[in-house]
Formats: sequence, structure tokens, C-alpha cells
Amino acid sequence: MNERDVLLNELAQGLRPMSEGIEWFDGLGQEEQSEVLLFLRHHCVQARAVAEDAPESICRAGLRPTHTPAVLISRGRIDEQLGKIASLTPLDERRKAFRLLVAVLSIADARRRERFSPNGCSHWWHRLSVV
Repeated sequence: MNERDVLLNELAQGLRPMSEGIEWFDGLGQEEQSEVLLFLRHHCVQARAVAEDAPESICRAGLRPTHTPAVLISRGRIDEQLGKIASLTPLDERRKAFRLLVAVLSIADARRRERFSPNGCSHWWHRLSVV
């Protein structure tokens, strides 16, 4: 567990405001931002994100349906689309991708916890406290 992992999980669980996440993300270099997006993509897949998560994720991320990450997540296989979203390069698109991937992780992870660990679990990221 490192500081980045804690922060991203706190964002996904609503323990930190997205404005803090965006400020942190904007402070990273392009390579670090790409690593964060790939990390989030991986964890969305691990949390078993499904195509049906797209509309709610777009809404939670505050994106318009016409924004590139929103268009991508609404098409085809979710794992492939998450990879495309994580690979976006323009800064503005990376910011939108960050917000969307955090939202997808939030939805998929909450469903996974509800379905597979209703009595709690031993994952460190599910035992974070409010900041």
C-alpha cells in the first residue's frame, strides 16, 4: 500500500472530494498521470466493472455523453474501452478519464463488496477511515 493507492481508493469510496483528486492528478507529470490511469483501469477490471456501469459512471464523473471518455465507455467490451480511456493523451481528456475511471471503480467496487463481502472483508482498501 502506498500513498497513491490510498488516495485513489479514498476517492472511489467518497472519503475524499474529487476536487482534491483532480488537484493531485493535475500536479503529476504526464508519465505519472498515465500510470495512474492504467492503475485505475486495472482496478476497475479487478472489481468486475460491466458495460451497464457506463451511464451511472458518466453521470457521477460529471461528464457529458459526448465527451470522448464517455463515448468510449459506452461502446463495446468494457475492458477494451477502459484501456482506450486510460490511454488518452491530451491533458483535458486525461482529466476526464481520471474522473470517469474513479467513478467506474466506485460503482464496481461497491457492487463487488455488496455481493461478495456483505459481512466485511480483509482488503486494506475497504478499511479506510474518513479523512
